[in-house]
Amino acid sequence: MSDLLVSLYTDKLAELKTKADGVAVTIRPVLAPEAQLVTDWVREHFSANWASEVTVAITRQPSACLIAIEDGALAGFACYDAIARGFFGPTGVHPDKQGKGFGLALFSAALQTMKTLGHAYAFIGDAGPVDFYVKAAGAIEIPAENKGIYQGMLRAKRT
Repeated sequence: MSDLLVSLYTDKLAELKTKADGVAVTIRPVLAPEAQLVTDWVREHFSANWASEVTVAITRQPSACLIAIEDGALAGFACYDAIARGFFGPTGVHPDKQGKGFGLALFSAALQTMKTLGHAYAFIGDAGPVDFYVKAAGAIEIPAENKGIYQGMLRAKRT
């Protein structure tokens, strides 16, 4: 997978925010008392590695993990500044909640927050849905194949 770069000073970011504002979901930072619940949810629905990054993001001040809530239930999450400063991710939406724009809303809120905190660019390491990031925010590929921040990372074996 490729690493991507997103300018936080582009018209695409304003367009993204306009689209995200129309999504019927609450996006907010994780509260400290919710840390274990959110981390467990990410581990259950995604991976232990992502749960580790969520733990780091939640412990930042302010929390660098945003959650999507629909009808009082956790529907998705997005982190920034977890693996390194300036990085967006990990992010995920529960499979039953996909297709409702929650991922778009989380992505937009995270980028807007990163811009407010003084970032000029956001990196997306090992970007999964590259086409989504290109279309949504004008992301461009960083030409450094197999040289991303996750290179050589220890990973749990799946059974």
